Amino acid sequence: MIPLSKLAALPHRHRLRKIRKIFDSAERSVTDSLPEPLRIYLGSIVKFILDDGGVSPAAAAALEDAGKALQNTARPADPAVLRAVNTIRHLLLAETGRFPADWDFIDHGGRLDPAARRVFPGMSVYLEDIRSPFNIGAMFRTAESFGVEHLYLSPHCADPRHPRAERTAMGCVDILTWERLPGEHPETCLRTPFFALETGGVPLCDFKFPRTGVMIAGSEELGVSPESLALADTSLGRVTIPSYGAKGSLNVSAAFAIAMQAWAAALTE
Repeated sequence: MIPLSKLAALPHRHRLRKIRKIFDSAERSVTDSLPEPLRIYLGSIVKFILDDGGVSPAAAAALEDAGKALQNTARPADPAVLRAVNTIRHLLLAETGRFPADWDFIDHGGRLDPAARRVFPGMSVYLEDIRSPFNIGAMFRTAESFGVEHLYLSPHCADPRHPRAERTAMGCVDILTWERLPGEHPETCLRTPFFALETGGVPLCDFKFPRTGVMIAGSEELGVSPESLALADTSLGRVTIPSYGAKGSLNVSAAFAIAMQAWAAALTE
């Protein structure tokens, strides 16, 4: 534990960054409760920040509230204590001019148990040219949550093992069955019906989701390719999420989550 006197000797912004790393390390190392010495130490740091000044009034008020939770000696395992550490860490990120990135978020769930998954046999997904590691990670997490049996990637998808993808997927890359296909056209490797998640199709509430099939979700910029759309149009068609804004479309990982929930719900009716 770094003595407060050493923290006091640092320049203000450097001091806040160092303190933020202390809270980051504490949150990553503790699962369900804070040891009393650590909790007292973190509480003393919050008091030090407030006494020192130099943070915005809004941050100071929030830090004071979070600091009170750290003083909860009666129930040191109270979830509010860990939530307070999380709040303080993010407040310090903001005070040092940073917005949280996906690698700043902490997975508090631990390792996932593959045996706990409910899988729908025959439910597969083909991700076509998803370029963003964040979107890849988010879509892996969604696929795992809604029972996908197998996930296929086109050659130009971002790497699921990219640190940002793995951080966003929060362990789901490890327990999903997935593979990267060698060619551009999924029909050369897959032998099941297809449908595309794309505009211009059957509204989500009216679409007849199959018990066995492959959902195609396409590029963030260009959507599903013409070749894959043609494949879907001669198979199960297109499913569309109605929208009412000027943009007329959603981020691909958000749209994918909505469609996957509808598919899983249809299979449980």
